[in-house]
Amino acid sequence: MWLKVEGGGRIMFMSEYSHSIDSKGRMILPAKFREELGDHFVLAPGLDSCLCIYTMEHWNNLISKFEQMSATHQNVRKVKRYLIGKGSEMECDKQGRILIPAHLRKLADLKKNARIIGAGSTIEIWDPELLDRDLNEEESITDLAESLELPLNF
Repeated sequence: MWLKVEGGGRIMFMSEYSHSIDSKGRMILPAKFREELGDHFVLAPGLDSCLCIYTMEHWNNLISKFEQMSATHQNVRKVKRYLIGKGSEMECDKQGRILIPAHLRKLADLKKNARIIGAGSTIEIWDPELLDRDLNEEESITDLAESLELPLNF
């Protein structure tokens, strides 16, 4: 599922889907997500043990921010290498599948199954076991939300 955020026309992806990855590394991308991604989008490593899909608009904004940062700063160069160097421009085939490159499948430890999660302005692709482990760590979601001072009680 996705929502258009009022006022800015920005896209917010949400919901969770489970799909399999075939022996060639192809995976169906949910139709609701494909509609908003457009013909071309970017698949790149996430900051956790997942992959992230960015709309071209979001990706270009991210690249613009990198270009404004000093290339003499080692951390900027490392993060650029990681995200941009390992990222791939993608498009869906006629069956709605994407081909996840081998280096990205290895990086996210993706094997036969994947969970696709709308995470706001990005879509995350996770190995189901890694996602479950990440969500079931000792610190509860309630504690995390409190630490961020999120107003979840409206």
